[in-house]
Amino acid sequence: MKTYSDSAVRLRILPSTSCMFDEAVQIKLSGLTSQQHVELQSSFRDDKGVVFKATATYRADEKGEVDLSRHPSLGGTYTGVEPMGLFWSMRPHVPHSKMVKRDASSPLHYHIEASSGGEVLAKETNERHFACPGVRRAPVSDGRIRGTLFTPPGEGPFPGIIDLYTLGRSISEPRAALLASKGFVVLALSYYGYQDLPKKVKKFDLEYFEEAIAFLQRLPEVQRNGIGILSISKGAELALSMASFLANISATVCINGCNANVLFPLHYKDMVLPPLKFSAKRLDTTKPGILDIRDVLDDPMKKENLASVIPIERASSRFLFVVSEDDRNWNSVNYAEQACSRLKEHGRTNYEVVSYPKAGHFLEVPYMPHHLSGIHPAVGKVVAFGGEPKFHADAQVDAWRRVQDFFRKHFQGLSGPLKSSL
Repeated sequence: MKTYSDSAVRLRILPSTSCMFDEAVQIKLSGLTSQQHVELQSSFRDDKGVVFKATATYRADEKGEVDLSRHPSLGGTYTGVEPMGLFWSMRPHVPHSKMVKRDASSPLHYHIEASSGGEVLAKETNERHFACPGVRRAPVSDGRIRGTLFTPPGEGPFPGIIDLYTLGRSISEPRAALLASKGFVVLALSYYGYQDLPKKVKKFDLEYFEEAIAFLQRLPEVQRNGIGILSISKGAELALSMASFLANISATVCINGCNANVLFPLHYKDMVLPPLKFSAKRLDTTKPGILDIRDVLDDPMKKENLASVIPIERASSRFLFVVSEDDRNWNSVNYAEQACSRLKEHGRTNYEVVSYPKAGHFLEVPYMPHHLSGIHPAVGKVVAFGGEPKFHADAQVDAWRRVQDFFRKHFQGLSGPLKSSL
């Protein structure tokens, strides 16, 4: 019986089969017949056992070659010339699943297969790393603080960053590990439902996050010129509150957040920010099985809601607001505009905004599969998160570059990114 090992077809991943997760690769096929149709498939299994896959059909050129950087996909999960289409267009076999990677010190293995007429012609594996060689991963259990610390190789000191993720019940390590690989000490901080932290929340105490800042600044590897915050969704709203009320925060990135406190009262000393009101009557149920919650929250700027608005004019931090124009989780574009208007009204110029048309709520690191819909932890049902895959993928690449540039600009003493030796 003929197997793919007997085939003359060669599948190459360049410049190497091993790379960082946020790096693009070039995929080439050779040894095909002229004009031969070939199907490429990529797949990986995440830490919950969910399989993600992408497919594309190509036609070989006169030399019997396919180069994804030059030749268009004729069909599949994407079309056109898309060098990284087999990565960003992946879809989960279990509907509404989000890719889970619990321990970012180990790589993800993407299996890529070429076939024609039902016969497998060639296979290769792309090993994609979140942490470059020398990055150290350490679980953190310090007082009340729970999370994971990623430290670059070398003595430092390095800029320190707290990574705040979404309302889900755990932390997300990939972004933190990748940032550490660029020369930052990063604390991926959980704020509920993780290890021995409370499983249910009635309120948040800002003192918890103040302790996390103090923990990070005590580390000998961390610079003493203030820390940065990288945040998304509920984490972005908490980041705005941290920058407004707590000291030693120099640079804050807010990805698709709200400018008001949401869901739970936020306490700090004798201050309480009540949660912004909402109305379930504004739920959009026109798409069967998927709720659209974008307009559920009240307008923060209405008089009756002003007590929930975060007073970011108090902050000395610089802000980068990253927003998606097709965010269906909430109206993040409007919230960023309101936040910047408030800063401007107080004579502040410490902010910048970047907006991405047709991108959705979960702007992740480059080439992360698009999370179009999923179970919302506050709603308990499947909701739309928005975004068109191609535009969303492009936004992730651009936003990741801007995030790094922003932190480098506002931290002194960082000479440049670490060089991966993968």
